[in-house]
Amino acid sequence: MSKILEVDNIEKYYGFKSNITKAVKGISFTVDKGEFVGIMGASGSGKTTTLNCISTIDKVTSGHIYIDKKDVTKLKRRELSTFRRDSLGFIFQDFNLLDTLSGFENIALALTIHKIQPKEIEERVESIAAILKIEHILHKYPYQMSGGEKQRIACARAMVTNPKLILADEPTGALDTKSSRNLLNTFEDINERFQATILMVTHDPLAASYCHRILFIKDGKLFNEVKRGGKPQNTFYKDILDVLTLLGGDISDAI
Repeated sequence: MSKILEVDNIEKYYGFKSNITKAVKGISFTVDKGEFVGIMGASGSGKTTTLNCISTIDKVTSGHIYIDKKDVTKLKRRELSTFRRDSLGFIFQDFNLLDTLSGFENIALALTIHKIQPKEIEERVESIAAILKIEHILHKYPYQMSGGEKQRIACARAMVTNPKLILADEPTGALDTKSSRNLLNTFEDINERFQATILMVTHDPLAASYCHRILFIKDGKLFNEVKRGGKPQNTFYKDILDVLTLLGGDISDAI
């Protein structure tokens, strides 16, 4: 199995001299093509900082990050912009849709930036919309959609460019239980159907139980890892809760 992501001993510090915060301390891991991997940890553990470094939103203090064998820590600003556009898909907790654009236009925007021809744009948007079962909301504007509908539009936008890696930051955080399950089922579907590689940060052990494996971060370091393997989802869910207990404190502090 080929590696899509390799995180090699990254560190991220904030501040200067005597007032330095070490947010990430020597984290290393890999993600293979077609994996669905979750990152968990208490607030302030460094999980979001790790994701921000991988997404090139933030720069590492030291270490290297390779995405599809390219060292993104060495890319210049203009190169980073092109790399994000061509290789990464983003799904955010607050959707990040443009209110003045319809669902169709929000998805198509990513292809327009790639200078894809209008006919192909229409075909690709309609194709991903059919897969995600959102054809009926393509004409709607974000203010006319439910939270779950907005997030599925955001998911389609992330998928439509066929990125090497999809990065999801608390994607179920603003959704109710039913919408969360629908979205996670969608993640499972696109992961299995297209071998889409997904890296998801989440507080929610139920959301995490949809992943193939979970990386746990504590105090800026990789604390533990659990793999689902052939286990039923409810068994994997219990495994996740067990590790969250080991992280220290009440489970509610970490979820």
